[in-house]
This record gives sequence, structure tokens and C-alpha cells, in this order.
Amino acid sequence: MLEHGGRLRQAAARHGIPLARWLDLSTGINPNGWPVPPPPAAFWQRLPEDDDGLEEAARAYYGHPAPLPVAGSQAAIQALPRLRPVGRVAVLDPGYAEHAEAWRRAGHTVLPITAERLREDLPPVEALVLIHPGNPSGARFGREELLAWHARLAADGGWLVVDEAFIDATPESSLADLGPRPGLILLRSLGKFFGLAGARVGFVLAEPALAEALRERLGPWPIAAPARWAARQALADRAWQRATHERLPAESQRLADLLARHGLAPSGGCALFQWVLTPRAAAIHEALAGQGILTRLFDAPASLRLGLPGDEPAWARLAAALASATAP
Repeated sequence: MLEHGGRLRQAAARHGIPLARWLDLSTGINPNGWPVPPPPAAFWQRLPEDDDGLEEAARAYYGHPAPLPVAGSQAAIQALPRLRPVGRVAVLDPGYAEHAEAWRRAGHTVLPITAERLREDLPPVEALVLIHPGNPSGARFGREELLAWHARLAADGGWLVVDEAFIDATPESSLADLGPRPGLILLRSLGKFFGLAGARVGFVLAEPALAEALRERLGPWPIAAPARWAARQALADRAWQRATHERLPAESQRLADLLARHGLAPSGGCALFQWVLTPRAAAIHEALAGQGILTRLFDAPASLRLGLPGDEPAWARLAAALASATAP
């Protein structure tokens, strides 16, 4: 199993700090997510039903005619590489490591590629896997260049897979409204913008034949009934979405400014996190953890990703901890 953010219990045990005293900034999840009301008891007592309105809510939200519900985009990440012949796959680097790992496990040859190198030339591959915006780098791609890469790949039966887990804060950058198209596969999640990571709800936006093949591989009832119920309401809550679209960019800029004031100017980021390249990443990560603040540490390249504090006490606590962790 690969390392991920959010291992709060592990950090609490390692540092001897009670779980309740931690500030978890390691995941990039909206700390003020959609407020989930208690589900009706009946949803705990019945199997999930496909005609409960979730797909309709997703169609309206994504602007795509046939979103396929999956148990978080992770389920699709692991299954998709087994739906095409073994070949060469370019995967954005740095990027969410589960993508490269899933393609390797399925027998494909994985070619890590930076955004800069990709813009110079798309190598001869059968599939290109991007995270947009990049995680952890925040790398962004224009719709025109994404569609140009898709056209080149699809002409020979190839795929462009775009993980849009962090794109909800900037929906105008998504390709969701352009589908379905052969060879274009988009992965969406309610875990980040909506703050519903524990619900394990995601969607695959793809052409019908591929979506059906993926549905068959994943099997029945991929999402629990209470999670479907919550996701349907969150996708339909336009007022909450508008308020969150307004709030997140300002908070992200506030985080970038705070980091810069302590000599940690971000090298990239998006509305839900900032990414700091620094050879001191491990030391700063440990110094913050010693004060009960969990960040996401990356070894290659040496860097930290920090999510947004959820309230004013959390902001003040992070500011004080950064001052201590970066002191000469």
C-alpha cells in the first residue's frame, strides 16, 4: 500500500499527542465541507437503488449525459488499466502515486512525465494520465492542449485519462461538458471540494461502452445507500456550491501568503492546498508534527503539501507553528 495523507491516528501514536489535539492539513480536503444531515433510517436497511436520483443529480452538476457512480475515483484508478491491452502509459510526475502504481500492476510500461516535458512533446504512448489541477504540484492545462493530446491519442485508439479530483473549485477548467468522446475518460470525486472523502463517492465520465465495461468489472452496489443519499443532495445544493466557490480561492491565497511570510513561498497549488518545494521539507514536516500539525511530506521532490485550516483558531495555530518551525 502506498503512503497517503490523512493517517492521523498513526501520527498521534508516533508523536504521543492525543488525536483530538491534531490539526490535519495533510489531505487537501475542504475543512468546511457540505453539511451532511443524518440519513433516514431506511437507507441503512435497504440495498442501494440505481433509480434514487443520484445519476440525475450528477448529470446536472457535471453537464455529462452518463456519469458512472463509483466507490471514489480510487476504484476507477485501479480498474481502468485492466480494460485495455498492455502498452506504454505516460503519467504526470509528480502526481498522485496510485495512478502509476495501478498501471504498473496491470503490466503496462509507465513513463513518468513532467508538465514541462509533456508540453514539449507527447511521447509515443497508448495512454496519457493527467491530474488536473496537479496533485501535489497544482499544474494546470488549457482545454485546447488537453483536447490536442486527446485527438492524437484517440486517433490510434488511445486514451486520455484526466483525474479532476480537485477541479470543482474551477469547473470552467473541466472537460466534463465535452463528453462523451471516444478515448476521453474523466475522474471526479466528492471527496475534496465537497469534503465528503469518507462517503467514498466518485464518478467516471466516459463513452458508454467503456463505462459499461467498467461497471461490469466493479460489480453491483459500489456505493452504500446512505452515501448515495448524501451525494445526491450535495450535488444539487447550488447555494452551498456558490458560496464555496467564492470562499476557497481567498483562503488558498491566504495560505500562500502565510507560507511566504515564513520563507516557504509555494511552488504551486490550487484552491484546496499549497505545495512548497524545499530541501528542508522533512525537517519542517517533523517540526510541525511535533506541535500537532500534520502536513503531507513528499520525498521526490522534497516538498510539503498543506491544506486549508478550517477556522480562525486553526489559522492562528498554523501561523505560530510555522514561526517556530522555520526559526533560524
